[in-house]
Amino acid sequence: MAGRYATALFELALEEKAVDAVAADLNAFDALVADNPDLNRLIRSPVFSAEDQHKALSAVLDKAGIGGVAAKFLKVVAANRRLFAVRDMIRGFRVLVAKHKGEVTAQITVAEKLKDEHLTALKGALKSVTGKDVTVDVTVDPAIIGGLVVKLGSRMVDASLRTKLNSIKHAMKEVS
Repeated sequence: MAGRYATALFELALEEKAVDAVAADLNAFDALVADNPDLNRLIRSPVFSAEDQHKALSAVLDKAGIGGVAAKFLKVVAANRRLFAVRDMIRGFRVLVAKHKGEVTAQITVAEKLKDEHLTALKGALKSVTGKDVTVDVTVDPAIIGGLVVKLGSRMVDASLRTKLNSIKHAMKEVS
């Protein structure tokens, strides 16, 4: 379902020649949801009516300065009671935009938020490996303790401290 919504939005944005504007607005909205537990609860909880979600969403979009095609899309999603899947829709839209632009997307999991210079260096390293522009989808997961996990297409590099500690633990069990 999220893929169908993402495809419809992408086709509309392409038709309106507003792909970059829609992508920027959706990224801003996704960041708001990620940083605000109350907003996350609003979009994920079936307890709120479509009308309540629409009113709250309209206020958030106005305050954040998100308008145009992206705002209309988010309001339609709320009216259709599909707001719980909006983050998957946004991810699907990003994939379509990246494919359209000839970019690849890397999913990166880190233990704590990356500094801008580290993110830039990581993008540069990934670009040198792929030969294409790389957009990154960064997820913070303190459970990996340290290091990072990079998924790029079908390839995955797990350089997390959690994985290294688990490897040592298994090696020690084999010795005993």
